[in-house]
Amino acid sequence: MNVNLTPNDLSHVVAADRAHVWHHLTQHKPYETVDPRVIVEGRGVKVWDATGKEYIDAVSGGVWTVNVGYGRETIADAVRDQLVKMNFFGGSMGSVPGALFAEKLLEKMPGMSRVYYSNSGSEANEKAFKMVRQISQRFHGGKKWKILYRDRDYHGTTIACLGAGGQDERGALYGPFPDGFVRVPHCLEYRKQWDDVSGADYGRRAADAIEEVILREGPDTVGAICLEPVTAGGGVIVPPEGYWPRVQEICRKYDILLHIDEVVCGLGRTGTWFGYQNWGVEPDFVTMAKGVASGYAAISCTVTTEKVFEMFKDDASDPMSYFRDISTFGGCTAGPAAALENMRIIEDENLLDNCLAMSERLMGNLEKLKEKHAVIGDVRGKGLFCGAELVADRETKQPVEEKKAQAVVAGAMVRGVIIGCTNRSLPGMNTTLCLSPALIVTPAEIDKITDAIDGALTEVFG
Repeated sequence: MNVNLTPNDLSHVVAADRAHVWHHLTQHKPYETVDPRVIVEGRGVKVWDATGKEYIDAVSGGVWTVNVGYGRETIADAVRDQLVKMNFFGGSMGSVPGALFAEKLLEKMPGMSRVYYSNSGSEANEKAFKMVRQISQRFHGGKKWKILYRDRDYHGTTIACLGAGGQDERGALYGPFPDGFVRVPHCLEYRKQWDDVSGADYGRRAADAIEEVILREGPDTVGAICLEPVTAGGGVIVPPEGYWPRVQEICRKYDILLHIDEVVCGLGRTGTWFGYQNWGVEPDFVTMAKGVASGYAAISCTVTTEKVFEMFKDDASDPMSYFRDISTFGGCTAGPAAALENMRIIEDENLLDNCLAMSERLMGNLEKLKEKHAVIGDVRGKGLFCGAELVADRETKQPVEEKKAQAVVAGAMVRGVIIGCTNRSLPGMNTTLCLSPALIVTPAEIDKITDAIDGALTEVFG
């Protein structure tokens, strides 16, 4: 660790954090007697805390964000240079990095045409929801206003996004939510909802369940469906083959806009630029945030087709026809400046290829752990986005106690590896270990990650 702070400085930082900072997703009662962990430096896939302890970060910043790793001076330089030249202007005007990144991004997204900037994944999804509602008002008499979402999917932390979220514990205590968000079944074959089918047939059956909801609600009332390409915090669920083609077919059949939430999967996480590209899907909206700039600056994008964009400029004489929305910090130039350099790094260092190669090693190691530890019921993933679901009994698939899953996370951390786990999202089902190391991860680092999990599983379950 190379930190320009003395031990006294670091002690002051920890004390100030403990006294004044309200952490995300954290119960602070324990901090009355123990210090919070403060991360002070990162290089590559490693981070150091204020005590000097070193960790391999197997979750890219804790929330699947730092895709190109820590300590990228060229991104910091690009942001610094841009901010000195022009740091901000409201999004009703253009900027150099905003125009150039939009152009570069759309080269990776055939069929998509326009980029709307904001500053978080939740906000990007809110923009898409608003677009759907405005399209309903202007072209469907206000009837086609409902938005479907999938059980176990997560789309953000605002009230509307929680209303469109399939993780009941996330939304607990925050209702009532806005009307018009309708749930469809999840597609996790490991926890089958239809016992008579499997594989691609199961995928098609899970998609058919979406059609059943549409017919129940009335196709003329459903404007869009919002889905993650791979369900993230709901348990790292890769849809079975047959699922996505059928979803696309259903959307076209009923004139329903397809919104793909790539906030987690976007910018290389699954081994392609975007998760939906693994299945040849042609969306109407794609939202993204986390990996767009690898956490070096705040940025999110709501990307649309030209057909969607044209719906908001069809009648310039109508003062209500355009998209009357703004995101203040969507006008900050740091985001697109960082995103441009982030994308260059992914390209020049062939990180999509490394993602696929390291995915094969990571999944292979997890399968070996499954053979060794009966508590692992299922291993699944796509690219460097993998999960291992822990069960007390493989036959019944009864989940382990959630506190034991958290004990595995704690055990890995003691061994110098930070991993994730579904947490306070799915009642009784928060037992899937989550792994998403940076796309630069090496074979040796992959092995250290799974060795730490091996040791933690042995310690907790024997």
